[in-house]
Amino acid sequence: MINQVFSSMAHGGKRKGSGRKSKAEEIDLIEKLTPLEPEAFAALTKGIQKGDFKFVQLFYNYWAGKPKETKDITINEDVPLWLED
Repeated sequence: MINQVFSSMAHGGKRKGSGRKSKAEEIDLIEKLTPLEPEAFAALTKGIQKGDFKFVQLFYNYWAGKPKETKDITINEDVPLWLED
């Protein structure tokens, strides 16, 4: 079982459905979604006016950008700062 897991992880390269979509597919999706833009904006506005945090968060993530993620790493063993030769 362990060998199966490692062998599946070792096969890199192109896989079906992976990678960025083509520019044509991206343009096609934009064209399909464009007529819904006024409704989406109205829904966002309504959510913000209700004070729903998810809508406010979504707005600010796109307007100002997401804040940089920080991670608190705790080491629970003594590790010397300098290694002796």
